Amino acid sequence: MTNKNRRFKTAIYEQFARIGKAVSNPGRLELLDLLCQGPRTVEALARETDLGLTNVSQQLKALREARLVEAEKSGLFVTYRLADEKVCEFFRTLRLLAETRLAEVGDITRRFMEARGDLEPVDRDQLLAKVRDGAVTVLDVRPPEEYQAGHLPGALSVPLKELERKLSDLPGEREIVAYCRGPYCVLSLEAVALLKAHGYKAFRLQEGVFDWKARGLPVAVEDEPK
Repeated sequence: MTNKNRRFKTAIYEQFARIGKAVSNPGRLELLDLLCQGPRTVEALARETDLGLTNVSQQLKALREARLVEAEKSGLFVTYRLADEKVCEFFRTLRLLAETRLAEVGDITRRFMEARGDLEPVDRDQLLAKVRDGAVTVLDVRPPEEYQAGHLPGALSVPLKELERKLSDLPGEREIVAYCRGPYCVLSLEAVALLKAHGYKAFRLQEGVFDWKARGLPVAVEDEPK
């Protein structure tokens, strides 16, 4: 290979490595996961991740330098969003690859579920079919701004922190399915535990909105939270 060809290939792979470097930090991966749900301010991201405002700003800067996120300032606040939907597709592919190749992912998840007592078997395909057919009451327990950015059609926006006071509004005779940001989001786990404690027949849908969309299923968008 000529020196000119080698320089070309090296230069290309150096650019690819910028993406790898940007996502080599667990905090940045969590930020990407959150931004897959919709745009968020730096302050909101700091609250959700418990990483601290300074740390979140530094991690977002690294993601921005790799052109994975974009920022927009409005007054005193800076709002971040993914630069492209392909970034979320990349994150989901990375997650699925890790689930397939790293047994530790399954081990960590299983231990967590065992500690919670949340190992009740659920037929995921059957649950998905019920959600698609509108045969269950579906609750989106994420924050309202994430619901507005995109949600499962027919889902009700009931953020986890509001669920207990809204229990009386839910139909007691129907099964309830709660979902949040995906398989590693604990909001839906907490929601199902609360619902069961109050006598509801409730289940957790592991898939998040982007997983739903990746299956070729429609996603709804609201101007105002319900």
